[in-house]
Amino acid sequence: MTLTAARLDRISPSQTIAITSKARALKAAGRDVISLSAGEPDFDTPQNVKDAAIAAIARGETKYTDVAGTPALRKAIAARFAADHGLDYKPEEIIVATGGKQIIFNALLATVGPGDEVIIPAPAWVSYPDIVQLAEGTPVIVPAGQNQGFRITPQQLEAAITPKTKWLILNNPSNPTGAAYAPEELKALSEVLLRHPNVWVLMDDIYAKLAFDGRRIATMVEVEPALRDRTLTMNGCSKAYAMTGWRIGYAGGPLPLIKAMDKLQSQSTSNACSVAQAAAVEALSGPQDSVAAMAAAYQRRRDLVVRMLNECPGLRCATPDGAFYVFPGLHGCLGKTSAGGARIGTDEDFVIALLEEQGVAAVHGSAFLFPGHFRISYATDDASLVEACTRIRRFCEGLR
Repeated sequence: MTLTAARLDRISPSQTIAITSKARALKAAGRDVISLSAGEPDFDTPQNVKDAAIAAIARGETKYTDVAGTPALRKAIAARFAADHGLDYKPEEIIVATGGKQIIFNALLATVGPGDEVIIPAPAWVSYPDIVQLAEGTPVIVPAGQNQGFRITPQQLEAAITPKTKWLILNNPSNPTGAAYAPEELKALSEVLLRHPNVWVLMDDIYAKLAFDGRRIATMVEVEPALRDRTLTMNGCSKAYAMTGWRIGYAGGPLPLIKAMDKLQSQSTSNACSVAQAAAVEALSGPQDSVAAMAAAYQRRRDLVVRMLNECPGLRCATPDGAFYVFPGLHGCLGKTSAGGARIGTDEDFVIALLEEQGVAAVHGSAFLFPGHFRISYATDDASLVEACTRIRRFCEGLR
C-alpha cells in the first residue's frame, strides 16, 4: 500500500526551489556560491510597510479575518486596481490569499476538471503546468521563442483553442523572460478571445510595476473591458514591494469566481496572515516611491547583465521589458565539454556544471518548458552580478 495519492504523480517539485536548495547546500559546505536562481528581491521591505505591521500588532490585529481578506485591504486593492489600470472591481469582487501562487491554485482548482485544457505560453513559470495537472486538467503549451520576443501571436492563440479550452494564462511581464505584451498586443489577443466565449483569462500581473524604459504595463480588462466577466486579474505584494515572506497575493474577478475561490480557501488556509494584510494596506495605499526606486535599480542591473552575457561566447541574451530576469539562449555551448570535464548536452548540464565549477547558480530553461536557455535573476547587488557574469564568461570560454 502506497502512502501518497495518485494525484502527486502528476506533478514535480519546483525546480527553481531545487536549484536554490543545492546552492545553499554548497554554501553551507564552505563553497563560494553566487545564487542567481531565486525570484526574490534583494531589497528590504519598505520601512513604512514594516511600521504598519508593528502598529497592527500593537493594536491587537492578530485574530482571524474574513477568508477573502480584511475589508480595509480589499478596499485598498480596489483603489490600486483603479489607480494603476482604471479597473472598477468592488471589494466583494476581490480575494486575498497566502501569496500569488495560492490565487492561481484556488482559481484553477475551483474551475478546472478532467478534460479541461489550459493554454500556457512558454517559456512559462514552472508552477503553471503542475497546478493545472493537479486540478486534473491538461496544459496546452504554446512556444514563443526569442525570435518573436517570447510573446505568442494571435494566430498561435487561435490555433491552440479547442472546445475543451477553459483558461489562457498570461504572465505580463513574464517569469522567466521579462518579456511584456504591449497594450496593442494584448488587444490583438483579446480579439481572438472575444470569438471564443468558453475561454477564461488569468492575468498574472505580479511583475507589472517592475517595467523599464518608460514602459507602462497594461492588463487584459483594461484594453478590452468586454472580457471583464471572464478574466481574473491577479497581483500581489511580493515583487513590487519586496514582501516575499509576507505572503500576500490578491485578485479581482467576477463575483461567482471569487466566491468559488473563497469557498475553496475556506477549507484550506482560511485567511492570509492578519498582520501581513495590515502591512499590505500600507504598501498599496502609502507612498509608491520605493517601487520606482527598485524598478530603476533593476533596469540598471538589467543593462549590466545583458551587456556582459552577450560578451560570453555561445550565449545570446535578449533585453527584457520588465521583472528581474534574463533568459539567454545557450545553443552555442551545447555539444561541448567544460574545463572541468562535464559534457554539455542539455541546458540542465550547463547550469549544473556552471554551479559546480564556477559557483554560479542559475535555472535551466527546461524547467520553464523551454530548453536551450537558462534563467538568471538579477535581483542582487551589482558587485555580485559583475562577479557572476565574469564567472559565466570564464565558464563559456573554457568550453571545448
